[in-house]
Parts: sequence; structure tokens; C-alpha cells
Amino acid sequence: MTDSSPTEVLLLDGHRRELYEAVCARLDADRFRDLLVDLIGIHSPTGQERAASEFMATHLRDRVGIDARYQPISENTGNAIGELRGSGGGSRLLLYAPIDTHIDPESDVPWVGKDLRPDMLPEASVHGDLVVGLGASNPKCMVAGLTEVMHAVVDAEIPLIGDLAIGFAGGGMPVTMSKRDNVGMSSGVFHLLTHGMAPDHAVVLKPWWAVYPEEPGMCWFKVSVRGTFGYAGISRGTEGFRSSIVPAATVIQAIEEWLPEYTARNTSGSTIPEGWISAVRSGSPDKPAFPSATTEICLDVRVNPRVTPGDVRHQFAQMIDGMCKRHPDLDLDWEMYGSLPGGMTDPNNWIIQSCRRGWEEVEGRPYSTTPLLGGQTDGTLIRRLGIPCARIGYPWPPATTPDELKDGLGGMGVASVSDVMMATKAIAYAVVDTLTRTREDLEL
Repeated sequence: MTDSSPTEVLLLDGHRRELYEAVCARLDADRFRDLLVDLIGIHSPTGQERAASEFMATHLRDRVGIDARYQPISENTGNAIGELRGSGGGSRLLLYAPIDTHIDPESDVPWVGKDLRPDMLPEASVHGDLVVGLGASNPKCMVAGLTEVMHAVVDAEIPLIGDLAIGFAGGGMPVTMSKRDNVGMSSGVFHLLTHGMAPDHAVVLKPWWAVYPEEPGMCWFKVSVRGTFGYAGISRGTEGFRSSIVPAATVIQAIEEWLPEYTARNTSGSTIPEGWISAVRSGSPDKPAFPSATTEICLDVRVNPRVTPGDVRHQFAQMIDGMCKRHPDLDLDWEMYGSLPGGMTDPNNWIIQSCRRGWEEVEGRPYSTTPLLGGQTDGTLIRRLGIPCARIGYPWPPATTPDELKDGLGGMGVASVSDVMMATKAIAYAVVDTLTRTREDLEL
């Protein structure tokens, strides 16, 4: 846990408190749950978000009652964007969440497990307070939660001065889909922000009941261990033939020893930059008689916003050099094939402080600490584009998650209605707190 500076004390005056309470009175848990169930049923893997985004654009326009539209990027992907304009003279606040899911049931078995659990399927089921289904807790409940905030603001007829914008983008997962136009790694939100939706402030809804002014970036590395193309009938020790797979085990162990050291050395602020080996590839299961000449090891190393991807690359290179000196028989090369710098917002910025006040309003106690976090979101890029951004969320996983759905990351597919509705109250506070003031009030 990291200590946080005290939240700036700026209580809602009588009129703003009436407005806030009016919004909270119109937050509807059943309406939120119904939208979440509908969204889970619209499969939206990264690079194929069009149907979900078109659905949300229509929902925002026809059900919520704001100006909204689908923003196409390509034939298969695009964003949903909308806006409720104020009277003028205030700031523009964007409520944002990605809309794509990280699992494609048609192709990800056995990599997500030997079979698909209920939380990995784009089919929703309701169990009391819990909603289960692919992406229920990330990102579908985030989309439904922010929509519910917008819906309540509209229903309460709040006299906003500033503009309340809302956006849901594809390409938000930390992936790059080579067979889907390389969508991913915040490609959708970059298009959203560079095509008319840039705000003065942004709020990103993501898991964890805390307010984050910063998030890490990513560096993706691939190490290729070299051997020779072989044949299972060749005797061991035959000159001119050597495995790439067995030496790769040495490389994997060395990387695993280095990663915790890297994390400890680069932890600061509220960012703990973890790293994991995520993929190992060699040869073909159709040709087990022919050992592969190359074994590839891929890993994701998170980047503290105070450290550049270039510096992380240097740290990785030093580790590789040291390993090769210890194991001179290794034949390998490596590359950094993906990178995104981390992003920070000044903790004293208005939107961070306002979200903290919202958190305090809901919790009934002072905001004191921010847990260390290594998870990356589109908020990273939003900040890198110069937009002050607060990340706020909800407890995850829900305390009542069934034991059979707790192992691993799963489909991020168990959402607690009450937990997300708690977060919507904090976000509603920031909306009223921010958009009922002039730009001068906000020092813009």
C-alpha cells in the first residue's frame, strides 16, 4: 500500500448535494443488471467489437436519450460515443471504458484451460447479486456502470454547466491481434480521442475500489533460442545437431529469477511493474519427429510511468548479457516487439481529488492509501495524450465468487451488481462536483 496525500476538502454545497442525491436516487441496479446481461450476450473479442459498439450507440441514443453514434474504425471494429451538453462555460468530462473481451471461445482452448468455464462464455446467468459470463466484470460491467451514471444524470435533469461525454472503445485489451488489423494496445481509444472526443478530464472505470492517478505501460519481449532442425532418429551427441528446446528451459529459469528483481527495483508511486512469461512456442505437433531449430519465449514486462520503455529495454538487455556470460553455449537473439509507456496524472489534479471525494462520500471515511497495482488500462494512453485521468473501480473479484470460478484470471466473468453500483455513486459524485462548476472554478 502507498500513502496518499490528504484529499482536498471541498464539500458539496447545499445545491450540489441536492443534485448529487437526485442522481443517486435514480441509479437503478435492475436497469444496470439488465444492460449487463444484454452486453455479455454480444460477443466482442478484440478486433471484432462492432456489434457491441453499435448496440451501445443505439442504447445511448434511444434508451438513455443523449446524442450518440457509432464511430467506425474498420469493417469489424469501432467505438460507441455520446454526449450530454451543458449550458456552456464548464469543462468536458469523459466517462470511459473499453468494450472488448480477452477470450475468444472459438480459438483459445486449451490456452485458457482444458475447457471453457461459465465465466468464459458469452452467455449471461444471474445468481442473486452476481452476474456470470465472459467479460462480466471486465469490461462489460464497466460499460453498463458508466451508462447507468449517464442515465441517472439524464433522468435527474441535472443543470450541467460542462459537457458529460461517454465513450466505449474497441482494442482496449493489452493484445495486438495480428489477424484482425493489429487491433489492441489502446488502438480504439487513440482513435476516439483523436477524432473529436478529447475532453478536459476523464474517468476510467476498472476493477479495484481505489482511485489511481497513474498506471503502468508495457514492454513485450521475444527471446529466440537457436538450435538446429533435427530428427528423432539421430543419436544424442551427434555433431552438428543441437536442441533449441532444452536450452530454452535455462533461459526461462533465468528470466523467472530476474523478473522479481526487476519489479522490486522499479516499484514506485502506486505502480508495481510485474512481468510474466506468457508464451513458449517451438516446432509443430504435427511433426514430432523433427525437433525445431527455434524456440521462442514471449513475455510482458510492465513499465512504471517514471521509467521509459527504452530504459526497460536496457535493463532486459543487461539481464540477457549476464545470462549469456554464465551460459556461453546458449545461442539466442531477442527483440522488443511491443511497447507502451506508462502514464501519470498529478495526484492534486481536480479529477483525482474529485474522485477521491466521491470515494470518501460512499465509504464514509477519509481516503488514505492506494494499493500498489500492475494492471494496465486505456487510462495509460489517455494520460500520455495529456488528458488528466482518474481510474476508479470496484472490489474484484467479488467476495461471493464461487470457488470453482476463482482459479486464475478466468474470463473476468463474475460481476457483483452491488459492488459496481457502489462505484457508480462515487463517479456520480465526480460528475456533479465537476460539471456544475465553471472552467475558472476548475482552474482550466
